[in-house]
Amino acid sequence: MRRWRLTIQYDGTSFCGWQRQASGPSVQQGLEEAITCFCGEQPAVTGAGRTDAGVHAAGQVAHVDLVREATAATVRDALNYHLRPAPVAVLEALPVADDFHARFSARARRYRYRILDRPAPPILERGFVWWTRRPLDVTRMADAAALLIGRHDFTSFRSAMCGAASPLKTIDALSVRRDGEEVVIDVRARSFLHNQVRIIAGTLERVGQGRWSTADVAAALAARRRERAGPTAPPGGLCLIAVEY
Repeated sequence: MRRWRLTIQYDGTSFCGWQRQASGPSVQQGLEEAITCFCGEQPAVTGAGRTDAGVHAAGQVAHVDLVREATAATVRDALNYHLRPAPVAVLEALPVADDFHARFSARARRYRYRILDRPAPPILERGFVWWTRRPLDVTRMADAAALLIGRHDFTSFRSAMCGAASPLKTIDALSVRRDGEEVVIDVRARSFLHNQVRIIAGTLERVGQGRWSTADVAAALAARRRERAGPTAPPGGLCLIAVEY
């Protein structure tokens, strides 16, 4: 038996999320079925993060235990062959120690949220950005984002369905910058609450439009009530960039 670490990229548009569900196809299900086609085994694939429906990944990480002996290149190529035509690719397969755990061994996760703020709708970027016609004030957004860095009670910034035992989370880094016609929000933390990044993006978008001030964001954080923060931004703008170990 050998444990494999898989680095995975996917377009989440057509999936109900990472985790296997009865409601529709998931990335986890697709990988597990590809493994079965490759070697006849039916192991569970464990991911580093459970991305929601419509959320993408550039560097999701998972682990799986396989009995079949194979080279790293064979595992990667065979899984990619059997994943077709699903929009999922195994970028790398590496043998790792038995105590490696994709979720619990992770030291940090990095997410990126993209907002396209131009009058014309997205075409090539459709499904990968949140479109707003009005230009956003990136400087104001960055100032407000700074208030959320550090360890806080993020009750206002988590889904009502969040199952985490505690709303306390530590955001290590949170930045807002302009990249051409896009506003890019980058955030890094060891772990996140359900919908936390999307609610942060929805809140900062209000600041960028001039509807909220930095004081409003501080008040929303202090209120510890979901209705006091901004809306949950659409899933398509969110991407799991990388998992750090």
